[in-house]
Amino acid sequence: MTPGSQLLQNKYETVSAFFKPAIVCAGRSPYWRCNGLIIFTATMLTAVLLVLANDAATKALAQPAAAAPTVDPKKMAQYRQKLADYKIARQKFDDDAAIYWKSTGDKRKARYAKRRNNETIVLDDYVLIQPPLYTGPPPPIDPSAPAPVEPPKPPRYIPVVADFLKNAAEQFQFTPQKPASENEFKRAYAAVASAAGLTKDQAVRIYGFEASGNGAYDVQAGLEDNKPGARAVSTALGYNQLLSTNSVELVAEQGSQFVLVLRKKAEGLTGPRRRAMDQKIAILQRMIDFSKTVPDDWSEHERLAKTPQGLGIHALNLDIDVGPLLQTQKLLNSVMFARQRKFGAPLSAAELEMMNLTGDGNGFDILTMPKSMRDQVPTSNFFQRGGYDRNPVASKNNTVSRLLAQTNSIMDSETALPGAKDLAAAFSPN
Repeated sequence: MTPGSQLLQNKYETVSAFFKPAIVCAGRSPYWRCNGLIIFTATMLTAVLLVLANDAATKALAQPAAAAPTVDPKKMAQYRQKLADYKIARQKFDDDAAIYWKSTGDKRKARYAKRRNNETIVLDDYVLIQPPLYTGPPPPIDPSAPAPVEPPKPPRYIPVVADFLKNAAEQFQFTPQKPASENEFKRAYAAVASAAGLTKDQAVRIYGFEASGNGAYDVQAGLEDNKPGARAVSTALGYNQLLSTNSVELVAEQGSQFVLVLRKKAEGLTGPRRRAMDQKIAILQRMIDFSKTVPDDWSEHERLAKTPQGLGIHALNLDIDVGPLLQTQKLLNSVMFARQRKFGAPLSAAELEMMNLTGDGNGFDILTMPKSMRDQVPTSNFFQRGGYDRNPVASKNNTVSRLLAQTNSIMDSETALPGAKDLAAAFSPN
């Protein structure tokens, strides 16, 4: 109990004793005899209690606050020196990093221009040093600062499968048709991928790399192992880990092709299954219409992907009919990108993954690079700064040759797992 509340309690007891006769009267005497005394007593009691409460509060506020601990002047002087050293080191790093990443962007634009003009890309067209790393002192702790009161903010929430399903139902009245088993989805994906011209090696090895070799059709980045406390790290979903932006963009650009495939499939259906397929086609068309409400641009699609409708579109990846089309189309677009630029050689799984990982333009830059240059060119040439910092595979294996070797190594390991073996079997049924 605080000093103020204790004082108020003591004085309240004193006042109660003073007015006890009136209270007794109220309890024992006829109403008309004690009415005036009770009213007078109640009025006086209220007034006195208000005075006492104000008095107690005033005295409580007058109590001196606990004095802050005195900080040793020497410690404060050391802190200020460390802070000055940190600011100098950090500013130098920030300046160096800004120059470095601007230069990788400038060189990348120059390479695109040379390629459009059919000019040969040479070693000097790349930044040949690794990005700067901060090696200075850490930020010092202010000894005079009060201890933090508020808990640290939780990390930004990333939508998960439950959110995709919820928004699909609310925005489009759509519930994905789930496969009867994981192998059913694998067979559907293998059929679509084979018909599109993707090889078993490409599909299985990329599945191993992207979906950890054992991922289900609804596997999401960060939740591959289903560990307690695991959090999604992005909206990347499925065998080839499509982002919600990928889904919106593919629906905008290739959605009409998907509608034709579903209509062809509907021709062989009757009764309830035909009605369900017709309804799915109508819903897909509404999604296409929504995805085309903005210009065909990645940043615009990224904005749409964050809306409830965009999250609902991402749920198409979970549908047995549409999911394999989306997952396949992402890889097929990369293959077509290379072919349109007269790259006739078959793409290895690792080369195709470079296009999937870094984007078609950067991936094509990597796969057309002469092998003699791959040991010398840092992987930072193919990423934005934020993407590079978030990609440990690219930053640790920091040259093109190392990145390709590590990608192949991961693929070798992950394709030995049961999920990858089941997918391989779906391409080659007994």
